[in-house]
Amino acid sequence: MPRPIKKAVFPVAGLGTRFLPATKAMPKEMLTVVDRPVIQLAVDEARDAGIEHFVFVTGRNKGVIEDHFDKQYELEDTLRNRGKSQALEELEKELPGAGQTSFTRQQEPKGLGHAVWCARDIVGNEPFALLLPDMVMHAKPGCLRQMMDIYNRRGGNGIAVEEVPWEQVHRYGVVGAKDWKDNAFTIDGMVEKPPRDKAPSNLIISGRYILQPEIFGEIEKQKPGAGGEIQITDAMIRLMAAQDFWGLKYKGTTYDCGDKVGFLSANVALALERPDIGPDFRAALKKILG
Repeated sequence: MPRPIKKAVFPVAGLGTRFLPATKAMPKEMLTVVDRPVIQLAVDEARDAGIEHFVFVTGRNKGVIEDHFDKQYELEDTLRNRGKSQALEELEKELPGAGQTSFTRQQEPKGLGHAVWCARDIVGNEPFALLLPDMVMHAKPGCLRQMMDIYNRRGGNGIAVEEVPWEQVHRYGVVGAKDWKDNAFTIDGMVEKPPRDKAPSNLIISGRYILQPEIFGEIEKQKPGAGGEIQITDAMIRLMAAQDFWGLKYKGTTYDCGDKVGFLSANVALALERPDIGPDFRAALKKILG
């Protein structure tokens, strides 16, 4: 039986330069999809998958993320005095319990692999989930929960993937696939940003991972690559020599909220699904689009 996964790592140290000036003083992870910050959507997904400890790898000027997952006594007291019981209940329901959040710093922007390595002492010697908050994985059940179902059957290391047009594979990390069973498969190769004619498939590495703790040792051995960054993909390629990796073509839609078009698309898609605002928003869209 695989060891249970109770911790999830959220790299939130990025500068958000693609959203300047909005992110000059506000973390990009606090940009809202309708009325929920992007980071809250990732935490919701992790909690739904059974995660109990949320580890945030932050940087400078990210204190508002920590505040978001803390109690706000003045706000709660005001809501209570004004009889806003439903809003108060929502805040209390979504707040992680005491001791369920940890925050550590990535002092320099050295890449995703380095950000994950910064969480090593908090994660310890146990498997963990890795969620990139920029990638909003809209699915029911959630993407990580779908991955947990596979992990509980086969253990090892898992990566959520999605299919892209072949002419786009050079932008992403790509995996090779064999031994398909339903939407899951064994990963038999991994390459970062290959030319189309060298790509093993058109299945790209998305923003959700399940990793064994040995990944920290592989990251530590790694030398900086292009741009002086340490990437998680290189460490996973080395770990594949000793451990099994599987992929899941998850059922759902990915919105890259680190990109303006992806962010706007997520807002439109999730707003249309909301029973409280969906009908009015649909009517407003029709008016805008003529």
